[in-house]
Amino acid sequence: MNRRAFLRNTLVGCSVAASPLITPISFAGAPTDNRLVVILLRGGMDGLGVVRPHGDPDYIATRGAPDRRALDLDGFFALHPALADLMPLWSAGELSFAHAVSTPYRDKRSHFDGQDLLEAGSVALNQVRDGWMNRMLAHLPGAHLDTAYAIGNDPLPVLSGAVPVKRWSPQADLALSPQAIRLAHLVMEDDPAMAAALTEAFELADSDGDAVAFEGTPREMMSMMAADTRRPRGQTAEVGLAKFAANRLSGASRVASFSINGWDTHARQERNLARALQSLSRVIVTLRDELSPHIWQRTTVVAVTEFGRTARLNGSQGTDHGTGGAMLMAGGALNGGRVITDWPGLAEADLYDRRDLMPTRDVRAHLGWLMRGMFALDRSAIERDIFPGLELGDDPGLLL
Repeated sequence: MNRRAFLRNTLVGCSVAASPLITPISFAGAPTDNRLVVILLRGGMDGLGVVRPHGDPDYIATRGAPDRRALDLDGFFALHPALADLMPLWSAGELSFAHAVSTPYRDKRSHFDGQDLLEAGSVALNQVRDGWMNRMLAHLPGAHLDTAYAIGNDPLPVLSGAVPVKRWSPQADLALSPQAIRLAHLVMEDDPAMAAALTEAFELADSDGDAVAFEGTPREMMSMMAADTRRPRGQTAEVGLAKFAANRLSGASRVASFSINGWDTHARQERNLARALQSLSRVIVTLRDELSPHIWQRTTVVAVTEFGRTARLNGSQGTDHGTGGAMLMAGGALNGGRVITDWPGLAEADLYDRRDLMPTRDVRAHLGWLMRGMFALDRSAIERDIFPGLELGDDPGLLL
């Protein structure tokens, strides 16, 4: 049996989206030692609920009495108590927030359009067909197939485009008998490149903790594979994504992205927002703990969302789709311990459309300054190609 027939007929359990065996494109090595992780918070995170401006004279009239459990950051802003595990990062200068930021999206407040614009990184819908992270990769000298990973089950248009990237999801398992694994290695042993790709496929398939080798009949093997695709991943599935990202970033990869859902808090926001924030906190702590201190010092984690939420709570003690919001940044590369904002105020006349936090800076500008500092990209390339229509403005000094 030749290698092509073997791959077609034998590796039936391999996820097409994850397998390096079917992504033969490669590039030269990427020289940068910096790492970027972009987390998409799908649903519209309430920035006013996460980073609370309890020093604003209109805060109480807008949101009610301050929560005594909130963690003071700088005397003006306080952090949601569900992010308490991140306070050591704040104290170490490895956590920051940008407040009153947004994409150029305005008024219609659709999750789908908002997310499309966030991931495209453009001023208008349908202005570009690819994602801003993919366009960024095109400007990284020496990018190769391992440089970037799209992680998880959700589509990630932010990494889609002409530059090839790798993808992995927790369901990417190979269910093969030990004999089949041995046969695979024998078939590939005279082709070093294919042998290396096969080894990586087994590593990817086993990266969510499931054994690759399987003792049993083919029928039992297929049943196990089907059951695995239906198996719930639990409330801490994001931790698995973070561990995989850390594993890849500890090697050749320099860029990773995945998403966390659960930010659409129309009702009972205090409970639902806390749950989502706990997931985000676990992800960031996992990334810090799984990366070596040296790599963590060269890493920036950015969490962004498609829009903010209304300044005032609704009748269900939730918030509706809004405009201005917040972004979170973590990592050893940060000049952190700051809430970076041109604060607009919460008086009704200061709100956008008299209902939402007024955005005072484009979230893309902060992303642009991060990539300029991390990857030495030209300002013109950021404003023209990566984020078309953006004016970066002044450097906010996000990095050390």
